[in-house]
Amino acid sequence: MQLMVRDGSTGPFLSQVINNALAAEQLSAAQLQQIKGKAVLMSLKFADKFYNKYKMHLLEQAAYDVIGVVSLGLLELADKDPQRALALLLAPEGLVKPFQKGWSMLSTVSRQNGTKSLYGEVDEQLLQQLSSPPDAEDWPGWQHYQQALTEHRRSQSMQLLQQQFYARSHFDEFEHFSLEEVLAEVVFYRALTGGDKVRQDLKKRLCQINLQPHWFNETFFTLQTEATLAELPAANAEAIRHDLGQHFVPALLRTLQFAKDYQTLAKQDASPEKLDSFEGKQGLTNPLLGWPQYLEL
Repeated sequence: MQLMVRDGSTGPFLSQVINNALAAEQLSAAQLQQIKGKAVLMSLKFADKFYNKYKMHLLEQAAYDVIGVVSLGLLELADKDPQRALALLLAPEGLVKPFQKGWSMLSTVSRQNGTKSLYGEVDEQLLQQLSSPPDAEDWPGWQHYQQALTEHRRSQSMQLLQQQFYARSHFDEFEHFSLEEVLAEVVFYRALTGGDKVRQDLKKRLCQINLQPHWFNETFFTLQTEATLAELPAANAEAIRHDLGQHFVPALLRTLQFAKDYQTLAKQDASPEKLDSFEGKQGLTNPLLGWPQYLEL
């Protein structure tokens, strides 16, 4: 199993670390042989578990998989520092600790969508994106992991919002299509009700809500958004901020103006059909971010 790469490579991090160490004479032939020996053993075990260790092309694939997973774990454990990574490789555990770390990272961000993966808790496509021959010129594994991590935090953040700020526990899978939609409904409902948990009653309650003049500005909704995010873990709050578009707060302000008009119409004893028609026309011309999506009958 060849692990060295040429100078200046941007290939898998494991190969980069070994290459740099050899160039700087920080790695002896005996130490390199020890790393190679562990890599071969781990590849055999990986192939035995997930492929067929008696077929050469599958054994080679297992070696590529190990290189990718170890590279991911090394990057995280060493904080992208080649010197710290080399120290990890020369430690008694050698490649094992970085591999375990990388596998745990992949397991955490892998989508649990009900489809069976060849690799158990690790998503097949994600592992294939990390898998790499040692002499590859480029290795986009870290970038693919970061994309998966962002998506994982987005999904996790949506679940956290629903668990923490909604009075109900069951949600239709088509009810919310984005993290932004969930946050908008939470922020808007809490802003109008004084921080209550979200229920499907805002349209009915609107007639009893005194819409304050100071609510009708972007600063108010910016503060309301930050107050909501402050109640979430920092990593999830940051993931949500990253997901929000620049028109999030202005859109909430437009929805509040619509709510004022809806309230005026409701107080005139408009029928549910008329209110629904009024809402539908507004939604066609300008989507109502944060407005509850249910019929008031």
